[in-house]
Amino acid sequence: MVDQPNIRDVAKAAGVSTATVSRALAQPGKVREATLKKVMDAVEKIGFVPNRQASMFRSRKSNTVILLVRDISNPFYLDIYKGVEEAAFAAGYKVLMGDAREDDERITHYIEAVRECHADGLILMIGSFPKKLLEQTDRLPPFVVALEEIDGLEAPTVRVDNVAAAEGAVAHLIAQGHKRIVHLTGPLDEHLGKTRLEGYRRALKKAGLPIDEALIMPGDFSLNAGYDQTAKLLEKGAHFSAIFASSDQMAIGAASALREKGLAIPDDVSLVGFDDTLIASIFYPPLTTVYQPRREIGRAAMAMMIRKLSAHAGDPVAVEEPLEDQQFLTELITRNSVAPFDDARPGT
Repeated sequence: MVDQPNIRDVAKAAGVSTATVSRALAQPGKVREATLKKVMDAVEKIGFVPNRQASMFRSRKSNTVILLVRDISNPFYLDIYKGVEEAAFAAGYKVLMGDAREDDERITHYIEAVRECHADGLILMIGSFPKKLLEQTDRLPPFVVALEEIDGLEAPTVRVDNVAAAEGAVAHLIAQGHKRIVHLTGPLDEHLGKTRLEGYRRALKKAGLPIDEALIMPGDFSLNAGYDQTAKLLEKGAHFSAIFASSDQMAIGAASALREKGLAIPDDVSLVGFDDTLIASIFYPPLTTVYQPRREIGRAAMAMMIRKLSAHAGDPVAVEEPLEDQQFLTELITRNSVAPFDDARPGT
């Protein structure tokens, strides 16, 4: 297969540098007429076809935004994407979805995609950021953050109060008489993991209950983590009557581990998740969980992104009105996975 001619081939044929070719294609008015003619003659001679990047150099705009998420396989992101896409479509933008997998190389790849004009900006839904990029934040392309906070990275953010949401979920279990409550956490070196753990601790402290560190099991929001950490507790013979999981995925994983040991939900162990994804309502028994208005959050994040791009392009109105963070309310959706604690059936 013959490679398509590229900018280097044009530069060689025209006897100029690749930078001159790029400038001639991007801003022909800023290139001397004789040089421009050399470049254009070379383009025609070798059959070079400018790609989308080159064709958009004049405006430096692709009308595309990347939604970069932790784990594209997690159904949590579907409603977020719907909200982002709806707002984007209405404003004439397209949305690409990237899978970061908390991998520095992948994150850098998507940052570079924006720099190379394949997209105009990013909506970040990741919990960490490459250290090298954190050291040069002034060179980052336009971005906003949704439902995450990244240490060392200041950005307009759409969020919920994770501390209050987690505290409310655990308080609900305590109100049902539960005292020994497991917490399956998110990554404890990241904002979401830390804040939901803080809410768990607050609820126990306010109720005057001791905090048993052995019941705090670190994870990564995944189904596998929920299963593995619950299985570890059961193997150790830990005593508990309820579980608060940092995601619905972890709650479902925990349920599998419990059932393998013949434990019923909620008769033996009560279970609360976080996110209110579709699986929460069709799970048996239907899962009590923390609802986040994900579609609305997606719309708000895209609206914020559009304003950020307008300011970046020099729109005087957008520049004069600085972006403010937005916070959405959560709600505990009570279903059938929680039962009052019964001394006669003390869980595990």
